Amino acid sequence: MNGPRHADARSTREASAATPVRDLATLLDALRVTAARRDREGGHAAQEKQWIADAGLLTLAVPREFGGQQARWPEIYETIRQIARVDSALAHLLGFTCLQVVSVDVWGHAEQRARYLGGTVEGRWWWGNAVNPLDTRLVASATGDGGYLLDGQKGFCSGTRGSQMMTVSAHDPLTGKPVFAVVPTTREGITVDEDWNPIGQRQTDSGSVAFANVRVEPHEVLERADTPYASLRTLISQQVLTNLFVGIAQGALEEARSYVTRHGRPWINSGVDKATDDPYLIHRFGEMRLQTVSAEALATRAAYALDDAWQQGPTLTADVRAQVALATSEAKIVAHRAALDVSENLFDACGARATHEPLALDRFWRNARVHTLHDPLDYRVRDVGRYALSGTLPEVSLYT
Repeated sequence: MNGPRHADARSTREASAATPVRDLATLLDALRVTAARRDREGGHAAQEKQWIADAGLLTLAVPREFGGQQARWPEIYETIRQIARVDSALAHLLGFTCLQVVSVDVWGHAEQRARYLGGTVEGRWWWGNAVNPLDTRLVASATGDGGYLLDGQKGFCSGTRGSQMMTVSAHDPLTGKPVFAVVPTTREGITVDEDWNPIGQRQTDSGSVAFANVRVEPHEVLERADTPYASLRTLISQQVLTNLFVGIAQGALEEARSYVTRHGRPWINSGVDKATDDPYLIHRFGEMRLQTVSAEALATRAAYALDDAWQQGPTLTADVRAQVALATSEAKIVAHRAALDVSENLFDACGARATHEPLALDRFWRNARVHTLHDPLDYRVRDVGRYALSGTLPEVSLYT
């Protein structure tokens, strides 16, 4: 019995690998086939990242003037959400490539935008993220010509392994301020460590990166603008995470439904012949769906608010930006809870046999648990509570 099933699985994987991946639907089918196995193995998903590039998704956030798609934010986040239903680690990688594209778009001058955004289209670049101003272990020493030398380390550098370019933040001890730059990932002195080994989100290539006397040329230094429009980058980042949570909840609900309809057994005291007629199970699925659709609705609402603000460009006011921050926090709180609750309730719905390790149904909860620890939920609830009570909008920070 085991032999034919394993042979069928191999054939399916080989067929998926041989099928050209030129659209989102084909991509989702291909990722679904290997998702559970790759979750167990971890490591670097080079083939799957190639499929994402082949589907043309790396240019979603690149402006049309540089050859990109300039998709609206609701469309970008819906794409990330759909991938996250199947594989939230690879959805994270796509989302963070879009985020680095935005970093160049809002912090770079005209020449930098043309070089790096055009290069993303022409070279089909994946971008890594080594931006975290709170991590001051990476030191930038001015070279006197407008450039810097980088020495030290950065942690949680999502997407760096296998990337062509990365955005970097480093601490300048002379000014006490962060320095932001774009550098090729393969530049001499950069070492991308393969030390990412969490319980979930195992293929986000989020290891640490070491820098040893790494040269940053003057034209690679980004001048981060302190404007409401430029600070939308933070909210774009937070909405990437929000939509990962929504996708995880949606994926967990779909897996639960599929498992119960195919393998579910009625409880001995239920008085029904089919598990799908059990009133308590029906109630559980109703609650799971309510959480999922609520999270989706608030995430979509926040994406449209962001898109409206983004279209205003440099004329964006601080008040409008703060309204987007509020909508982002509201969506992220509900999505955070939905991802954790639905992925846990999956097992109550499916029963003990669903814990069979090869099914890897626990990946939804593990992925949600890792990602929802990025920043404390309590502070977001505090911000929403302040607005509800006194009308005080969130202040700009690294997370809001």
